[in-house]
Amino acid sequence: MATCHHLLRFSFSPSPRTLTPKPFLPPIHQFTVPLPLHQLKSTARISPSRSLTLCKSSNQTVPATDRLISAVSYFLPFFNGLQYGRYLFVQYPQLGLLFDPIFPLLSLYRSVPYASFVAFFALYLGVVRNPSFSRFVRFNSMQAVVLDVLLALPLLLQRVFNPERGLGLRLMVLGYNSIFVFIGVCFLYGLVSCVLGRTPYLPLVASAADRQL
Repeated sequence: MATCHHLLRFSFSPSPRTLTPKPFLPPIHQFTVPLPLHQLKSTARISPSRSLTLCKSSNQTVPATDRLISAVSYFLPFFNGLQYGRYLFVQYPQLGLLFDPIFPLLSLYRSVPYASFVAFFALYLGVVRNPSFSRFVRFNSMQAVVLDVLLALPLLLQRVFNPERGLGLRLMVLGYNSIFVFIGVCFLYGLVSCVLGRTPYLPLVASAADRQL
């Protein structure tokens, strides 16, 4: 701001050679008029190379293979979270019709011994910890892993308390239904976002997944 508000210096002492006083006119080169603020902002230009880089980074598309791997990773917590919908399936039998398209894939997944255990470590060690994959793939895979780990916590609580009647049973049913809805929303959000090449940020999961990368 000091450069924009400098003081103009004038000398009012007449020249010794001048016998009669004359009005003093300061030379033009002794002062400069500060530019307005909007003109100063307009002079700041982004270099062509940097602007080209920004355009490329914003328009860069995610490869189809990365989208496919990222989308498939969300099937792990989704398949393991279907057990929380047992009470909703009993209360609303029509809800099971929505899962008919993926029933063959689910049957294949359940037919493999220790499929959940193998898929978990294959996803974590083979994808998340593999630097050859892009960050897009590793981040989505890590979100799926974290979400799958969180699904184990309600089962542990059920084994500890094991409510069979009364308020405890109603709370457990409500918790199971809420978890199932949450898993379904996260699965659809992650799947659609990965297919479109966008990075999904799941609540309660994204920050933990980002810290692991």
